[in-house]
Amino acid sequence: MIKKLALVVVGILGLAVGLVWLAGQGTFGGPEEPGEVTDRARPRAVVRQAEAAVESAASEIGVFRPKQILFGDLHVHTTYSFDAFTFSLPIMQGEGAHPPADACDFARYCSALDFWSINDHANSITPDEWAQTVESIRQCNAVGGEKDTVAFLGWEWTQVGTTPDNHYGHKNVILAHTEEGKIPARPIAALRGVATPPVLGRGFAALALGDRMHDLAWMFADSERQEWCADDVNTNELPVDCIEGASTPAILYRKLGEWGGDALVIPHGTTWGMYTPPGTTWDKQLEGDYHDPKLQSLIEVYSGHGDSEVYRDFRAVEIAEDGSLSCPEPSPGYLPSCWHAGEIIRERCLEEATEPEECEARAVLARQHAVDARIGILRTIPGSTGSDWLNAGQCLDCDQPSFNYRPGGSAQYILALGNFDEDAQDPRRFRMGFMASSDNHFARPGTGYKEVHRRGMTESIGTGDRAQLIEELGPLAAMLAPPKQEPVAHSQPFELERLGFNVFETERQTSFLLTGGLTAAHAEGRDRAAIWDAMQRKEVYGTSGPRILLWFDMLNAAGVGGRGVAMGGQVEMAESPIFQARAVGSFEQKPGCPTYATSSLTPERLENICKGECYNPSETRRLITRIEVVRIRPQTSPGEEIAQLIDDPWKTFACEPDPAGCSVTFSDPEFVPAGRETIYYVRAYEEEAPGINADNVRCEFDEGGRCLRTHLCPSSGDADPDCLAPHEPRAWSSPIFVDPAPPPSAAKSAES
Repeated sequence: MIKKLALVVVGILGLAVGLVWLAGQGTFGGPEEPGEVTDRARPRAVVRQAEAAVESAASEIGVFRPKQILFGDLHVHTTYSFDAFTFSLPIMQGEGAHPPADACDFARYCSALDFWSINDHANSITPDEWAQTVESIRQCNAVGGEKDTVAFLGWEWTQVGTTPDNHYGHKNVILAHTEEGKIPARPIAALRGVATPPVLGRGFAALALGDRMHDLAWMFADSERQEWCADDVNTNELPVDCIEGASTPAILYRKLGEWGGDALVIPHGTTWGMYTPPGTTWDKQLEGDYHDPKLQSLIEVYSGHGDSEVYRDFRAVEIAEDGSLSCPEPSPGYLPSCWHAGEIIRERCLEEATEPEECEARAVLARQHAVDARIGILRTIPGSTGSDWLNAGQCLDCDQPSFNYRPGGSAQYILALGNFDEDAQDPRRFRMGFMASSDNHFARPGTGYKEVHRRGMTESIGTGDRAQLIEELGPLAAMLAPPKQEPVAHSQPFELERLGFNVFETERQTSFLLTGGLTAAHAEGRDRAAIWDAMQRKEVYGTSGPRILLWFDMLNAAGVGGRGVAMGGQVEMAESPIFQARAVGSFEQKPGCPTYATSSLTPERLENICKGECYNPSETRRLITRIEVVRIRPQTSPGEEIAQLIDDPWKTFACEPDPAGCSVTFSDPEFVPAGRETIYYVRAYEEEAPGINADNVRCEFDEGGRCLRTHLCPSSGDADPDCLAPHEPRAWSSPIFVDPAPPPSAAKSAES
């Protein structure tokens, strides 16, 4: 009898394990579907009205024969991206699936964009999903015939290193075409798939939580089933149904070259400290074949993850010649996180009435544990929460900075670099134009038109209560959150074994996530070819979300028929350059959505993708308050101090409160005497307005400017779930690159 009972128990256990195993293989789930694109274009009258508004503003501010200014978003994710899929789960208070079709409808009806691109993470895109993405983008373009909203095909090459030496960061690949034969067979990934938990673990989670957790298990299992292409085979000779990888930018450029099509590679997140190892700079990416100026000609200076433009002369760690790490002391405007780790431990230690000498020793050890952990610093202080870290690691005098700012990846630092390995007289440079985008993970291109709905219009999805979130995650806690620990007065070493959400400092980052920016293109027409041509000549600029109009030209360049040189241009000058910058504010927004959106989408879909709020301009333009000029003189010798080469701001012009905009003219009489390449660009600022997370962690300061406590977004009982604070919307022009003209004798010698 006992033997039979044991057999029954074993059989039941076997069935239970089998059921869990089947669930872990995704048997009860399925893939994301691409969705259906709404088959109705924006009315031509609506599109023409936007064009006419630009023409009128240009005429009023004195722009002769203006190109069209078209607005787009070149950084958009759908739930084909693994992280976006994770954000969509019910346990994350997610909204459910947002596939490529949602992105198309949002761009057309909600944000009324002129162009956008899809950029799902290549490492989580299967061959089937790539085929569906291509077809969805084609359907999106077919609706308006490229006279409405142009959709570009692309992906994100998502690389994360564990040290400054092996970290290259994230880059979006944008493709010029969508026709068969003009696009690659597959996207090219940096990472091999996604980190998958054990089959039984994910099966148990799926059965316990149900719903989309079964689809998550299917995604994990499908990732494990994928075949990876051989690394050393020409991209054109690989089978269609494998996943292709490139572990470095050099390999990515080589593979794109083998394919031979038209593409742009746009780096982004270059200052994001969430995953960028402390001490990382862009110097190594100017070496050898790690930079291709034909492909990598634009850089994203702003997104929903904050500003990556400005350089500051601080570092999160100090790196000795032998590679050893140490923690720098605090400096004005910067508190290193490693230093604050020591202060957390010191304070805990003193609360236990331990001798001060012992507490100091523990603080010193905590700092070393913190720098050795690199991006896993949070894991070195047991039981610490986001509020414990105050404003450590942040650029305190930056405007909407990215989280845990890494200045060695800022756009200004990158432009100031020179590489002298091949030619000391003619160093290699980065000469990239500026753009901005959203990096939205809910299939919502161009979310910055209104500062509403923090959850969904930004990546800020935190609950404000970390302990509650970990409790709700249940079986997923080990993958998505650090283990729960009690706060003790000792630090602990942390060695990174594999990357995952539980390594990154996500709680404070929630307070740094914004609605995101836009790319503006000065284009000869509104079709795909015209937009692509504008991006190729770098005649583009970025905004922090509003549709600010911006022109920046050099007026006295020789040999250009009196038209001057537009932003993004490059020219030689033997005299002082003269520039003109003109800016016109964006339109104030009316609540709700315009008629064409409400008549094209059902009320349910309007709420699901637009959240009931669309780009809905009034006739009132916001005021431009000032225009700032930044001047950069790139290195002319190795080791030249970067901070001394950047004048920010070099000039500042206050603007009269005129709805017609602001126009300024200036020159640089120091250019000829300096005799060196000089880079100029402008920033235009609108009048102050409320912005989501504009005050980041919302510190309470003492009289000496020290942060005493924070109010992370959203704080417990927060009356404002959108965490609004005043900020100044702005736009960044692409630079104009001015070289000194060679002496007449040298020019004649070169001709002969």
